[in-house]
Amino acid sequence: MKLTAACAFGLEALVKRELIALGYEPTIEQPGRVSFTGNTDAICRTNLWLRFADRILIEVQQFPCPDFDALFDTIKQFDWSSLIPSDAEFPVIGRSRLSQLTSVPAVQRTVKKALVESLQRDHKTNTLPETGGVYKVEVALLKDVATLTIDTTGPSLHKRGYRKLVGPAPLKETLAAALVDLSVWKPDRPLVDPFCGSGTIAIESALIARNVAPGLHRKFASSDWSLITQLQWDDARQQAESQIDRDGELQIIATDRDPEVLSLARYHAKQAGVEADVHFQQRSFQELRSKREYGCIITNPPYGERLEEQRSLRGLYESIPMVMQRLPTWSLFLITNMPRFESMIQRKATRRRKLFNGRIECTYYQFLGPRPPRKSDRINEPDSQPAVEPVVEVEPLSTVNPNRDDEVATSVVTEGESDQTEPRKTKPPATPLFGQPLFGQLTDKDREQAQLFRSRLIKRAKHLRRWPKRGVTCFRLYERDIPEIPLVVDRYEDYLHLTEYERPHERDLARHAAWLELMVQTAAECLEVPIQKTFLKQRKKDEAGQYQKLDQQQKKIRVQEQGLTFLVNLNDYVDTGLFLDHRNTRAMVRDKASGKDVLNLFAYTGSFSVYAAAGGASSVTTVDLSRNYLGWAKENLLANDLWDDRHRLVAMDSIEFLDSIAARGPQFDLAIVDPPTYSNSKRLDEDWNVQTTYVELLGKLAIVMRTGGEVYFSTNFRRFKFDEAAVPDFETREISNQTVPEDFRNKRIHRCWWMKKR
Repeated sequence: MKLTAACAFGLEALVKRELIALGYEPTIEQPGRVSFTGNTDAICRTNLWLRFADRILIEVQQFPCPDFDALFDTIKQFDWSSLIPSDAEFPVIGRSRLSQLTSVPAVQRTVKKALVESLQRDHKTNTLPETGGVYKVEVALLKDVATLTIDTTGPSLHKRGYRKLVGPAPLKETLAAALVDLSVWKPDRPLVDPFCGSGTIAIESALIARNVAPGLHRKFASSDWSLITQLQWDDARQQAESQIDRDGELQIIATDRDPEVLSLARYHAKQAGVEADVHFQQRSFQELRSKREYGCIITNPPYGERLEEQRSLRGLYESIPMVMQRLPTWSLFLITNMPRFESMIQRKATRRRKLFNGRIECTYYQFLGPRPPRKSDRINEPDSQPAVEPVVEVEPLSTVNPNRDDEVATSVVTEGESDQTEPRKTKPPATPLFGQPLFGQLTDKDREQAQLFRSRLIKRAKHLRRWPKRGVTCFRLYERDIPEIPLVVDRYEDYLHLTEYERPHERDLARHAAWLELMVQTAAECLEVPIQKTFLKQRKKDEAGQYQKLDQQQKKIRVQEQGLTFLVNLNDYVDTGLFLDHRNTRAMVRDKASGKDVLNLFAYTGSFSVYAAAGGASSVTTVDLSRNYLGWAKENLLANDLWDDRHRLVAMDSIEFLDSIAARGPQFDLAIVDPPTYSNSKRLDEDWNVQTTYVELLGKLAIVMRTGGEVYFSTNFRRFKFDEAAVPDFETREISNQTVPEDFRNKRIHRCWWMKKR
């Protein structure tokens, strides 16, 4: 018989290779179709063993078909009784492309009628009960040529039988197996799928490693055919069972951050019989680390079909180089339809292959890392061959190359510069040669910068070594002192807090991640702080120009400042909860607070309120829009045993608060006003901008300040312009030279004015 293995576009070569391994001589005749000849034993073997095909078809007839008469007569004349018994159920499906017969339902009716008359004639019967096995017939019309096939498989071959429950965005088993086959993974190497979902890639990997026939535990349509004996099926299954490899331990790990899909994946692994071979862990992709070498990441990360979904996933994709640079000997294999993926991660793939995930056209990106060392490798010889091939485009039949943009444009804005800075274009570098990491290769220049950073930190630490004895245990050690190293390093007693400010550089994403890790290690080592107590944050703005929350561990530590205790969070936010540049201003507030009614607007975590209470204030009113920050302020007051009925916490916009109490007239003697530069909080009716709103704010503040009352007004907006004439109710004097502490190299970290109510 002429048989056809139907498969998804792009997998024809893999199916052909499988058939050759089974001893057949296949040919790829058209997209998604691999033909070969075989007997009924071949039907059993190929249904059991083909991992990448969707179904096995018997090609019965192929003939020119210009009209319905030719279609009907040719089918009727053929002896179908040799294949289809008299009691068989024989549904007819059809499709038509580039043919005169365009009505598929009409074609199906014609074929069904011709089959009925042919079977009645040759079986010598007037009744066809259709109560037996299923022989699904397909008529495919292409350019007026009809091809009739019988499906031997039934439900598609991707339905192995172990995936009984369906999770979100499932990956077909056939495609998952193809991703593994197209990689360089071998059973003796580690494999990780960090977006495992329902576990299909990991399970298919284990089945491949164990040489388990993918169709071993399921039935096929042809299992009920009289054409194939039960003995043939039993022999084929017994032979498949005998070839299972149960020896050796596999290193297959599947992770996902969703506990529900992990539970689903574990269930599927158990159903597939590989629960002992796959280790499931709840973990986010950014947490991926491994001490093992020469492993493979094979994965199908989330990707959105709509533009807004793709934008929301951009951060996830941009984190790929940062994760991969921690795995320098590993290879990465990833399927996605994300546009400009290579530009996004600033790295060209070693190979690319067009594949279809269902109906979604995707690209399978293959990044080949260093080859595991072998005895025959001569690494040090100058003519050593690279471990990876040049970039190769592998296209399935009937597809075309997508338009690709090999340049990445990233907009980088440094503090004090216009947001209209021209994007910097960086070409994704080519894949490295043998022995080099795939992502994050450091250069001599990077190591030289680390040495400069080390020298500067040691010098600064020596200069500030006496500060803790003065009661200052939280201070700034380094503030972008070397322009090429745009980091800020703050010491919070036994902890280090590093912040990176965006600045144009020549490093790609992975190398930059490795560079940052080098700087963190350098700071921790030279300042003798454990790496576990060293925190790094990247100060990046979102599309609205605001800094976003970075994590949600909610882990606070206690630190001391001038005899007072504060809780700081070094992990979750860009800011820690204690602005070190206002250390001097806080001391001024404590000195002035005795016996006074104090108002703290835009209070953040209430550090000024703590100083005012410690200075003997009669009352302290703490105002902030965020209830979380007010809760933090209360924690700070409690940490110093200062929480009592003198304190009032108000969750309200500061201007709205001033309006609400204006009718009561003057009531405060001392006020601290430290507003943000910009805010677009959903709780505000309008966006806040300090430059356009400060006059209104101070005008309303004047109404509730008693005569002679003092105000400390500050801002971090570097281009802020203060007009004294616009606030006639106050006598004003800029005191920034007194409020910016000595440890801050940037003397314009903030500007501060002392004001007195006339």
